[in-house]
Amino acid sequence: MDINKRIDGMTYAIREIVVNAREVEKEGHDVLKLNIGDPNKYDFDTPDFLKQALADAALGGNNYYGDSEGIPAVCEAIANREKKYKNIDIAPEQYLPTSGASEGMNMVFASLVGSGDNVVMPGPSYPLYISLTNFYGGSPREYRTIEEEGWQPDIDDIRSKVNENTKAIVVINPNNPTGALYPEKLLKEITDIAAENDVPIICDEIYDLIVFDKKFVSTASLADDVNFIVIGGLSKVYFAPGWRIGYMGFKGPDDEINKLKEACYKMARGRLSTNTPAQLALKTAMESDHSYLNDYLPKLKERAKFSFKRLNEIEGISVTEAHGAMYMFPKIELESYKGRDKQFVLDLLKEKHVLTVQGSGFGEQYGGDHFRIVFLPPMETLANAFDKLEDFCKSKK
Repeated sequence: MDINKRIDGMTYAIREIVVNAREVEKEGHDVLKLNIGDPNKYDFDTPDFLKQALADAALGGNNYYGDSEGIPAVCEAIANREKKYKNIDIAPEQYLPTSGASEGMNMVFASLVGSGDNVVMPGPSYPLYISLTNFYGGSPREYRTIEEEGWQPDIDDIRSKVNENTKAIVVINPNNPTGALYPEKLLKEITDIAAENDVPIICDEIYDLIVFDKKFVSTASLADDVNFIVIGGLSKVYFAPGWRIGYMGFKGPDDEINKLKEACYKMARGRLSTNTPAQLALKTAMESDHSYLNDYLPKLKERAKFSFKRLNEIEGISVTEAHGAMYMFPKIELESYKGRDKQFVLDLLKEKHVLTVQGSGFGEQYGGDHFRIVFLPPMETLANAFDKLEDFCKSKK
């Protein structure tokens, strides 16, 4: 059978590199995995109160199709949480629970993007944004983030990338893959650009409470004259990625944002509903005091600090400090691998059995000559992996 060519643009380096790791494991090697932002693959676990909430929901008979637009009480809990922690004033009926944040992204891109359109997104960027733009016939336009300034967005470059065919500006904060956290002044400048050009902002804030030292500010809290799509979920802050439950909020000054919401509702109705027990667990998460983070965040911060220090001790590698999320984006400074970051990652895997992700998988223009790591693993695993990385770099000088 003939496969439609649009599927060619659907690439996801984070998952694809795992295929190579499986082959190494089949050869009998233990692979040190620094590749995926799944806390539960390491020594983190979903908080017990959330597991209990999910079990109670299922055992309590809540196994029916829910409303396509989401359970009203769940949407109210989301609205209250976003207002309390992020100062985002969105009515409950403007939230839509989704089967993971990824489903929400797909709904938005399917509704907005077509042939000849573009989406302005950070470079490097989360691969799904690149893939979805390509899948629906559009063109990704990456704006520069400045590595020497901690991967902060270049405002002038954002302004230069927005044109009459731009359907949205994407802001990922805290950032995947760099671990950057954006200050309020910079975010306000991005909202000004959006207002000037009447372009919505997609606010990917799935890591909103995973920050170290600096304060998180929601982009959507900074303007009332811009259309925003706010994305959140259980996967990261609530350490439950396998449950596949997220949400979107729609905020805007007029009826334009409701056109997008209704388009997403149409897609939601087509898939009937998202997981009912998981929605009820989402409600519990939204209403929690997040005290479990008092244990999780110090552990993450310690690993982030260690990774920053240790990576910068390795000749041939440099990295900026992460202030949020779970990631770092080291630069490959070995002349033998210039323009060959994927080969670097494959050779590191084959020779030292350390799994990372090639930076070009997050966009060729700004991701090349880098690789992404997660600092989720225990300290012993990180130390072992970085020792192996150092040995590898010494052998390639």
